[in-house]
Amino acid sequence: MSAVVQLSSVEGPVSSGIILSVPTTPFTAAYPWTGWLGYGAKYTNPGTALTGQTNSVAYSVTNKVVAFSLQTLSPFMEAYNWDWSNGFGTKYSNPASLPGSAGQGIDWNPSGTDIALSETTTPFIEAWAWSNGFGTKRSNPATLPGSAGRSLRFSRSGADIAAGELNTPFLSVYPYSSGFGTRYANPGTLPSGTVLDATFSPTNTDFIVGTNVTPFVLAYPWTTGVGFGTKYTNPGTLPSGSVRSARFSPPGKDICMWEINTPWVVAYPWSAGFGTKYADPSSLPAGSTSVTRGNFSPSGNDVVGGSALTPFVVGYKWSTAGWGTKYANPGSLPSSLGVEIAFTS
Repeated sequence: MSAVVQLSSVEGPVSSGIILSVPTTPFTAAYPWTGWLGYGAKYTNPGTALTGQTNSVAYSVTNKVVAFSLQTLSPFMEAYNWDWSNGFGTKYSNPASLPGSAGQGIDWNPSGTDIALSETTTPFIEAWAWSNGFGTKRSNPATLPGSAGRSLRFSRSGADIAAGELNTPFLSVYPYSSGFGTRYANPGTLPSGTVLDATFSPTNTDFIVGTNVTPFVLAYPWTTGVGFGTKYTNPGTLPSGSVRSARFSPPGKDICMWEINTPWVVAYPWSAGFGTKYADPSSLPAGSTSVTRGNFSPSGNDVVGGSALTPFVVGYKWSTAGWGTKYANPGSLPSSLGVEIAFTS
């Protein structure tokens, strides 16, 4: 992880920036982010406009590059240089071998040597080498996912990659080393429905999925090279509806989720299983988070995500006690709902 910029002992660290994927022009919004203060003045939009509606966004700390998946129009993914002072830089040339269909989840491996995309039509998942731009497309997995992709995430070690799927078995996980390995066996207890998000813990020892069918969140032990263990017991208090995103805090001690029904967000302590649900934030998001995602800041002291109604993005302080004060809205709002958010350190 890159170093943070220290403003002062009172103001706290700058997390370089937050970048949102947005479904309406200019299809993104980005802001400096300062821990304990919140949003800075909105960055200028990319000089070369995004081609169309963005679905997912991912930032490579190693490369200082932000990549977007595109929902409706070819090339279905685009990437830009990024720096903290100026925000968006030059757009990279599109890959020589383009994705075959609408981009869903997008992610970088931690070393920044590969970028991967889940898609709506076969092969449902693809990956490319990266070296100051898109390189050669990696070979497709020998065993493809069974249906349209909905999410994509590398493990923190980069040794595994997981794709959430529309239909049963709802999930495909592969070893990864400059390309896809042999698909892991399905978990003994399959996810309950379409996997909208799937995430490895920071220690790569646990794996969590958000779905559209009760219990809405499922978690498993994970061992690289082995795969899934026996499903953990469901939380004592379930999420109120479909879970669009489920993310571990950087230390791996908490999980926050964006969900389809009020209170729109839910969080639990985590220690090889779910703890007692944290009290809801005192100021809830403005509307449904059913089509948006949220995440912890790199410091773990903040949680930021999208909402379906203005102001379209919402941020909270976070501590071992759970949800803290809601940050003031940014001075210049996104053009519409923030679908996903990436922190740039």
